[in-house]
Amino acid sequence: MKDPAIESNRMQCMFALISAGIVAVCVCVGVTMNLVTPFDENFDHMGIRTFCMFTVDSNILAGLAMLMCLPYTLDGLRTGYYHLPDWVVVLMHIAVTAVALTFMVSLFILTPAKGFVLIFSGSRFFLHGVCPLLCIVAFCCFINSHLIRLKESVLALIPVLIYAAVYVVMVVFIGEERGGWNDFYGFTTRVPIWVSFSVIIPMTVVIILLLRLGHNKCCELRRRKDAELYKEAYSGSDLREVVENMAASHKKELKTESIVIPSQTLGYMIQNSGNDLDIKEGCLLYLESYMREA
Repeated sequence: MKDPAIESNRMQCMFALISAGIVAVCVCVGVTMNLVTPFDENFDHMGIRTFCMFTVDSNILAGLAMLMCLPYTLDGLRTGYYHLPDWVVVLMHIAVTAVALTFMVSLFILTPAKGFVLIFSGSRFFLHGVCPLLCIVAFCCFINSHLIRLKESVLALIPVLIYAAVYVVMVVFIGEERGGWNDFYGFTTRVPIWVSFSVIIPMTVVIILLLRLGHNKCCELRRRKDAELYKEAYSGSDLREVVENMAASHKKELKTESIVIPSQTLGYMIQNSGNDLDIKEGCLLYLESYMREA
């Protein structure tokens, strides 16, 4: 009989693997389309110059962040214990904020100026629309392994501030005639630069807070469902015996002497079963049972 805690963990792992993988593939498609298009009469920065654009840079960052998730999901499927390191989830928050800003700017600033069809066609269909939306869904609904703290949210401003500084230097201080960039976003020529900053920065902060709220709500919902599952499955059971059986089952299934102690899963089981077993004691019991000769 499969352990319900492990089965639930594996299901979450599978959803995270699929969603992160799809985002990474879509980013590769969109960026590749830009790179192999040397000229576009509507957009100056194609081919190798595409990396000047925040749209492309933010999508690459998002794709890399999603790829960071894949080794942990693959290992989670193998071991039955899926848990993302906190730094990976924080990096994903930073990256998803950047592509969400790309989507908002494309929809509400670039579309009125250039038209919806132009902004959301070709490679821009992926980079302006599909990838940002998939990133938001993946991060909020399926990558719920760590609650984002408010102080961690501030880090999501870093890519936007870095790119803003580079853009101002290349467009305003160097200028296109001296080898810099033309104002392809129109943030310094169509409107005063202070207007652009007074719109983009507050918009970024709102996106950061909304993504944090959505992610944390889904994470708390998942934990509540896990708590209900554990209460139903383990309430009244001898949890020490359950832990021993789990360790024995893992050793038989994995057929390896390498040990991965599912400490987070054990902690949730203990907290929600009404058992007096200590988390440290549960981990030690799992280790001893795993090491025991079959």
